[in-house]
Amino acid sequence: MNTLEFCCARLFGLLPVVLVLSSVSGASARAQSDLQRAYRAIASKTFIDLTHSFDANTPVWSGFGQARMTPALSPETHEPYMIAKDGFRATFYEMVGQYGTHVDPPAHFAENGITMDRIALKQMILPLIVLDDTPYLANDPNHAFSVADLRKWEARYGRVPRGSFAALRTDMYKDWDSNPERFKRNPFPAWAFETIRFLYEQRGVTATGHESLDTDTTDKMDSETYTLQHGHYQIEAMANLDKVPSKGAIVILTWPKVRNGLGFPARAFAIVP
Repeated sequence: MNTLEFCCARLFGLLPVVLVLSSVSGASARAQSDLQRAYRAIASKTFIDLTHSFDANTPVWSGFGQARMTPALSPETHEPYMIAKDGFRATFYEMVGQYGTHVDPPAHFAENGITMDRIALKQMILPLIVLDDTPYLANDPNHAFSVADLRKWEARYGRVPRGSFAALRTDMYKDWDSNPERFKRNPFPAWAFETIRFLYEQRGVTATGHESLDTDTTDKMDSETYTLQHGHYQIEAMANLDKVPSKGAIVILTWPKVRNGLGFPARAFAIVP
């Protein structure tokens, strides 16, 4: 084999590799371009916070009690860290996981359910559906949103899409800061059990949420038990659902990755088209 033949053999031997690398590079560039376009589209939209701020006086189920938030102390001096003295400060939090706007993972009610650290990331960014219970509250302040109510919603907005996050708007959130005792009232507007079951079994939603501290209008906890024992998670004590369209928004749901966690304050927000 002469020099020219050797060079040609090397060239054509490498050509498939070059073509493969070029194809991979092109696919990577396209994917990056898609992500860049997606980010530009998202960044141009309106963001709505669906989360309450919380403190030691925040409404909470009486069985848990209020949180305590105190300055973090040095284990050596037992004095609080201070910016003037130490260059930083920190807070020690003592509270139940189900505090403020929070996530309930299946393990909260199910012995073998998954904990909050095992909920799939793809289940934390979902199409948002807002079901409005407020038209029924004038005649029934503790209305349980029914399957019939849901079908009326679908007649106007279309079928609830599979894989979505269905949130129930009741406007209870407006009492969170201004009238916390009223917020903690019982009974209160929430889900009918048949509607929760219908959403998961017939519409295939991924998760549900609501503004109250509990899922049900009664103390039977049927809806919450069904949701969590069937492998779904829920977000409780949501806010600002009246600022989000009934359909078309995206919801982002996040929480700390506590190992074997049974619940924790969450941060939820909507990206509005």
